[in-house]
Amino acid sequence: MKELAYLNKYLIKYKWHLIWGLVFVLISNAFQILPAQLVRYSIDLVIDNVRIYRSFENSSMQTDFFGVFSRGILIYAMLILLMALLRGVFLYFVRQTLIVMSRLIEFDLKNEIFEHYQSLPLSFYRRNSTGDLMNRISEDVGRVRMYLGPSIMYGLQLFSLFAMLVPMMFAISPKLTLWSLLPLPFLSVAVFYVNNIIEHRSDEIQKSQSRLSTFVQEAFSGIRVLKSFTRENESVAGFTTESNEYKRQSIKLTKVEALFYPLIMALVGLSTVLTVYVCSTEVINGSLTIGNIAEFIIYGNLLTWPVTLLGWTSSQVKRAEASQKRINEFLQQRTDIVSEKNRVHEIEGRVEFDNVSFVYPDTGVKALKNISFTIAPGESLGIIGTTGSGKSTISNLVARLYDASSGKVLVDGIPIQDYDLVNLRRQVGTVPQDVFLFSDTIYNNIGFGLEQLDEQKIIQAAKDADVYENIRAFPQGFGTRIGERGITLSGGQKQRVSIARAVARQPKILILDDALSAVDTKTENNILNSLKKIMNGRTTIIISHRISSAKLANKIIVLDDGVIVEHGTHESLMAQSGVYKELFEKQMQTDEVEN
Repeated sequence: MKELAYLNKYLIKYKWHLIWGLVFVLISNAFQILPAQLVRYSIDLVIDNVRIYRSFENSSMQTDFFGVFSRGILIYAMLILLMALLRGVFLYFVRQTLIVMSRLIEFDLKNEIFEHYQSLPLSFYRRNSTGDLMNRISEDVGRVRMYLGPSIMYGLQLFSLFAMLVPMMFAISPKLTLWSLLPLPFLSVAVFYVNNIIEHRSDEIQKSQSRLSTFVQEAFSGIRVLKSFTRENESVAGFTTESNEYKRQSIKLTKVEALFYPLIMALVGLSTVLTVYVCSTEVINGSLTIGNIAEFIIYGNLLTWPVTLLGWTSSQVKRAEASQKRINEFLQQRTDIVSEKNRVHEIEGRVEFDNVSFVYPDTGVKALKNISFTIAPGESLGIIGTTGSGKSTISNLVARLYDASSGKVLVDGIPIQDYDLVNLRRQVGTVPQDVFLFSDTIYNNIGFGLEQLDEQKIIQAAKDADVYENIRAFPQGFGTRIGERGITLSGGQKQRVSIARAVARQPKILILDDALSAVDTKTENNILNSLKKIMNGRTTIIISHRISSAKLANKIIVLDDGVIVEHGTHESLMAQSGVYKELFEKQMQTDEVEN
């Protein structure tokens, strides 16, 4: 229970739900116990008065006695029915307090986890898969809720019922009580072990189902490749193999479940048989009445279901603890990207790298080695280099998605660590290399970075990114929903919408991280012409492997394996006849071939 102790703060927060839930459990248990006593009284009443009724045979008093006798039985029946109705009402209140409490805590816990996810650095997401993150906020939280709701509810019902009922049973007959309760521990242990087997095999089924779904998804997504390489038969064979495994796991689970309920009924039946046998001997001895037999049978059945659930509850608590441990592992992680002085002010845009080196913490790859450069406010810097040269790492450091391993990154002459993180990032617009658009309208995607949606800013940003006419051509214009990850748009349209999104917030520092890689030369030129206006008076970093994009900058640096090998203007670099000129000539030749 050590891991589950984390949830105590929520139990304290919703303590009144828990307290009232316990009160309603006690009341519902009382209305559950009382009918057994009424049954005893009614049976004893029938048995005792049958002899009297028969003694009035052939007498007019027999009819009068039967009327009084039947009214007494009717009163008992009505009372039993009333108790059942009242128990149902209070069981409803139990669920409206305890189960609702679990849902409220589930809501709070999911929000806490999601908010914590947002605070963690980019390195956290490089180390952990999206599927694992989603499982912890959905499947694991769901299992924790089963502990907070049903497990607590059934646990309170069991222990309070035992506390109320067992003393009453002992007061009637200690011997009969012990015999009635004898099978129940075995029942609980049996349910616990069988339920663990069921849970294990259910997990295996879920894993098999996941593999089967993944296989089908890949087959449908890659159907063009399958048909091109004529691998349909192999795909069907692979599906059959996965499907057979799913069938095998399902049959194994069915076999266990087939034994589960007969086992419960056998132990319940054993408890009933023992109760009837021992109680009958006591009735013969005259220490108990026949009504006590019915009463103890009802008591035994009342205890059977909660005891059965004790095994199930124990299993749920065990699973919840394992899930909460996984959740706690993430909640205990803290971001190292924190502000040291929380400086908040409007920046001018001077960016300086002073002997900066950076090593990715998750892989140990040294991406930058002693990099130094300065960009004055309103100037632009082009960064050219091959794949893996460290270009995108620079953009990550400027947006402070990572902190430099050594050296200093300064904005307006102030260490970037001193700035309030939110305030800094609001003044930096980034167009990432891997474009991500939300499953929403184009209008909302472009206005994503704005505090308040502004139609004029959104339209102007679309024009600046040379995507306005494309948007107008859509039947629904800016109201067009673009599907998951922008699937309804072409690669070039997605990149231009991404550029418009960054431009719309009018950042002081604009970072274009290979933002024109998916557009053709004509569109690139149109966007670059628009960018000249956008870049005016704004610090801009253009990261690209294409010189046609970078030459727009005031100065250019060439990276190779994390080191600056050349720097200067386009003209000065061309005059050096070095790496830059060689790369330029190769790209010119490629463009000529493509044209």
